[in-house]
Amino acid sequence: MSDIRLHVDQPLAPGQAVALSPDQAHYLVGVMRLGLGDPVLLFNGRDGEWRATLTHAAKRGAIVTCDRQTRPLHLPPDLWLLFAPIKKARTDFIVEKAVELGVARILPVQTRHTNSERIRQDRLQAHALEAAEQCGATYVPEVADLIPLDKLMAKWPEGRRLYWCDESAAGQPASLTATTGPAAILIGPEGGFSADEAQRLRARPDTVPLSLGPRILRADTAAVAAITLWQAACGDWR
Repeated sequence: MSDIRLHVDQPLAPGQAVALSPDQAHYLVGVMRLGLGDPVLLFNGRDGEWRATLTHAAKRGAIVTCDRQTRPLHLPPDLWLLFAPIKKARTDFIVEKAVELGVARILPVQTRHTNSERIRQDRLQAHALEAAEQCGATYVPEVADLIPLDKLMAKWPEGRRLYWCDESAAGQPASLTATTGPAAILIGPEGGFSADEAQRLRARPDTVPLSLGPRILRADTAAVAAITLWQAACGDWR
């Protein structure tokens, strides 16, 4: 069984021929040196994972043909990750680990102390796709464009519980009570939440302040720790 996995935006079914992008074709034929008849795994976020065979190879294109489904679609739990973007490499790390750990949606948010005023949403989405290819996921979470936190909270969907990682709670034991239903985790910027942001979050009935243990964590570490806590208590790790 090939361990090369590619995401494609085409239907997958028995006998379905899939034309790969020039970059994907170069990767298979030019980099990995696959030849006609060699296997590759495909997924599209809808039809599960499929074993396919390389049936046409050229310098500028390649076609693979689906043989059989190897795994059905496995959706992650209905968990969103909200985080304030930080430095480029560490933001990439947050997106990558969120995909690996299992979230349904990733939402960068602009807070008072957020260092970045813009992001490359398309680049982060491509990074999420690459992470899904590497970790064996059959679903790629959406990475939304940057949105002000106040604007997002103003249209927050009813019934979605928000776990706010409150740095002022550092020193308290890390714990999270198992619950069911839609949820989200909010990670603040390197400078923390402003006093007015914290006050508004505490006033929300759907928000649960969350401690991540005895030490104040970096934003990228906090994202991994918070998702891990939620997955262990409420998600599909149990």
